Amino acid sequence: MTEQYVPDLREIDESQVAVVGGKGAHLGSLSRIEGIRVPAGFCVTTDAYRRVVAQSPSLDAQLDRLSRVSPDDQEAIRTLSAEIRRTVEEIAVPDDLAGAITGALARSGERTAYAVRSSATTEDLPTASFAGQQDTYLNVVGPAAILQHVSRCWASLFTERAVTYRRRNGIDDRTVRMAVVVQQMVFPHVSGVLFTADPVSGDRTVATVDAGFGLGEALVSGLVNPDVFKVRRGEVVARTISAKQRAIHALPAGGTREVSIDAQRQEQPALTDAQAVRLVELGRRIEAHFGRPQDIEWCLVDDDFHIVQSRPITTLFPVPESADQENHVYVSVGHQQMMTDPMKPLGLSLWQRTAMARMQEAGGRLFVDVTRRLASPASRAGLLDLMGRGDPLVRDALETVLDREDFIPSLPDAPPAGPRGGGAPEPVETDPAVVTGLIERSQASIAALRRDVRTKTGQELFDFLPTAFEEHKRVLTDPLNFKAIMAGMEATWWLNDKLQEWLGEKNAADTLTLSAPGNITSEMGLALLDVADVIRPHPEVIGFLEGVEDDGFLDELAKVPGGAEARDAIEAYLDRYGMRCVGEIDITRPRWSERPGTLVPVILDNVRNFEPGAARRRFEQGLEQARKKEQDVLSRLRALPDGERKADETKGMIDRVRTFIGYREYPKYDVISRYFVYKQALIAEAERLAQAGVLAAKEDVFYLTFEEFHDVVRSQRVDDGLVRRRKDAFRSYQALTPPRVLTSDGEALTGAYRRDDVPDGALVGLPVSTGTVEGRARVILDMAEADLEAGDILVTTFTDPSWSPLFVAVAGLVTEVGGLMTHGAVIAREYGLPAVVGVEQATLRIRDGQRIRVHGTDGYVEILS
Repeated sequence: MTEQYVPDLREIDESQVAVVGGKGAHLGSLSRIEGIRVPAGFCVTTDAYRRVVAQSPSLDAQLDRLSRVSPDDQEAIRTLSAEIRRTVEEIAVPDDLAGAITGALARSGERTAYAVRSSATTEDLPTASFAGQQDTYLNVVGPAAILQHVSRCWASLFTERAVTYRRRNGIDDRTVRMAVVVQQMVFPHVSGVLFTADPVSGDRTVATVDAGFGLGEALVSGLVNPDVFKVRRGEVVARTISAKQRAIHALPAGGTREVSIDAQRQEQPALTDAQAVRLVELGRRIEAHFGRPQDIEWCLVDDDFHIVQSRPITTLFPVPESADQENHVYVSVGHQQMMTDPMKPLGLSLWQRTAMARMQEAGGRLFVDVTRRLASPASRAGLLDLMGRGDPLVRDALETVLDREDFIPSLPDAPPAGPRGGGAPEPVETDPAVVTGLIERSQASIAALRRDVRTKTGQELFDFLPTAFEEHKRVLTDPLNFKAIMAGMEATWWLNDKLQEWLGEKNAADTLTLSAPGNITSEMGLALLDVADVIRPHPEVIGFLEGVEDDGFLDELAKVPGGAEARDAIEAYLDRYGMRCVGEIDITRPRWSERPGTLVPVILDNVRNFEPGAARRRFEQGLEQARKKEQDVLSRLRALPDGERKADETKGMIDRVRTFIGYREYPKYDVISRYFVYKQALIAEAERLAQAGVLAAKEDVFYLTFEEFHDVVRSQRVDDGLVRRRKDAFRSYQALTPPRVLTSDGEALTGAYRRDDVPDGALVGLPVSTGTVEGRARVILDMAEADLEAGDILVTTFTDPSWSPLFVAVAGLVTEVGGLMTHGAVIAREYGLPAVVGVEQATLRIRDGQRIRVHGTDGYVEILS
């Protein structure tokens, strides 16, 4: 039956993406929504495409060659994709298929003008829009022309931009099929695009209408600036009317042409306010049907709106689910934890189960709902103070929401929730034994966890782990643990505030905390220098490590001269720190013990850039600087009025900060140590399921929540479709940038520094470690690809403790994410590195290799070349 190749759009729904592609499925669904006008037409199915391309044996070989091309080799992609397009366009359409298409045309009249539009199976999906990646042809007239343009649409599956886009989204060229939509042309006097959510801010209550004269291609191609209407709750709240000098019109014989707009019409609004509001009402109906915000293409003909496309807006950050319809404000957990990448479901659920605060998931990230604390005047001040000390951008974003007095109603004071920033230190004695005791109790608890989990498998493991999670939280929430953390932070704040007030000196605590005792994260960086000392005398070992390409190198390393000693040093390092990795709050991330090759470039940099004994010298130099700074500060204070009292108070705070600030890093080490124990047990369970054929691969459990993993163990069955959907969703989340603050309306707020004390053109951030340094910027997004030289300045998105081995080799630090007390800031101060964090889009605005100057005292970065 040739009719199977050309179903009418009204016969199609969203379930048929595999047959009619994303665009065809959406148009079919649109045509079924009451009150929505969609131009009539039909779809040439993917079965037709498959049948046609099967006629060309050479296509398989061409696709094989394309699959072997590096995604970075744009010249090869350009050449091969053009060759494949020629092959597809030259394939003759079989007579019966051509007859089916012309028969479908005859139903509307063969001389009717049509739009011939590509509709790939990966197009207009919730996770990847592929907008504009394949071709559309307007005002095509006559059966022969339409058949020719159907072939061109098939071929456009292999445009260079479409192939590149698929590579970036991890989609195999062979898995994609092309359908073609053939629709009657409408000839609008106005057309444009409607976003049912604000595409810039993400606000779901604000719709944006772009409108211009003629066909919509003028807007899409950037030929004209559109009129822009913003509509909120049935009212135009903002409008921008542009001078629309050009338009694209259809030609009577087919095709289109660019025309000039009469001067008196150029600045007339393309739509009235009433029309914009009516269009948004239609958009809301479409949005409700598809269940998510939409990017809608429309045409206006005789005051009637025709909808010619609707696709999900894939760039919006999702909103956490709420059980009520009230307004909510969420703060990003990732910006506090220095991990803004998406987490896999198992990682999300484990962090939620073991965290001290209730967290909600959206876009593969975690958020804390702070609405109640913002609504209460008493708790609001403490929250803003704490957030402001950690990350001024978060505070500014929260204050932006509070300025809209109607968004968060003021409520009675909430009970205290967490610490207030600043103020008097918590009443814990300044005694190193407090820290020693906390660490000893932590180590005993982790040793018991390792011992108790060792024999647990299957149901017994999942019965045991919730108890382990409770112990995990008990250790974290120990009041003494909390007091010790806050004591170091509050002493730092006190020193910075008082010494600036009394001596006019900014961030004096940065020097006073150099080489503070017991900082597990800074010790981790220095310990890798000691590993380099073991390796440096052995050229055969260095040569071997330079050729390492996989993670199974340690056994082979022992076979080269000096290799056994080098292997022992690396393994000893991994025994103490191997549970760490970049993004370590996600249990699914590979740990250094699982991928020791990650450390090899850093070890080689240390061998090349340092002399023997560098770790000890560095620590002693920091001690000496801190001691001299203390003497200097106390001497200057004593010369002031009431100086003895001020000096005595300051000496007490210096002792206090040096007692407790190193412990600031320990609780995270405790958490990640436990995570590695959990992971080893869960991976062993996943391996058993994979060996039993329940899982296709052990890593599939990463895409299940902890509870779902438990269900698989109980039932010995897994929903492969769920795993596949989760993988697709995770891939889409990787393209999203999480906001610091998010509202329940979907508005993403990043905040601003609002400073006027920085030079023009400088990149503003938060000063977290004093000093000024100039050097070569090394923009590094993957620690395993580090290639550093002495004097380099590290520029990256975020740094968690796993990055500290790089800190010993650089002269300064710039990050996009961070706060005064986050890990990168603490370690930068520990090592005496000038550092500025929270620099928006630093990795895009600073190019690798540029010379920059980092002003760590004043919080800005200058680009010098």
